[in-house]
Amino acid sequence: MEQARTYRTFADFYPFYLSEHANRTSRRLHFVGTSIAALLLAATAITQQWWLIVVALLQGYAFAWVGHFRFERNRPATFTYPFYSLAGDWRMWWEILTGKIRF
Repeated sequence: MEQARTYRTFADFYPFYLSEHANRTSRRLHFVGTSIAALLLAATAITQQWWLIVVALLQGYAFAWVGHFRFERNRPATFTYPFYSLAGDWRMWWEILTGKIRF
């Protein structure tokens, strides 16, 4: 696990983020959770049912944390780097979607 490193930029953080998501099953869980969260956020915008934002966050993190605790066996970066981690989730999702990262 990373020892109290401070990342000044997302570009510096992202390689660490990817190293914390080396397990393919964990990446798949992240992709599914982020995809469902995106659909729920779109549903929120369309229906203006704002409570769906909470559901999107809960289920997105549920999938991701199963990946970390069960398959990666590491502590989610969200606990230490919440904003960079969120950005990393979406970037990794996009890179999986576009084939840059193996699904």
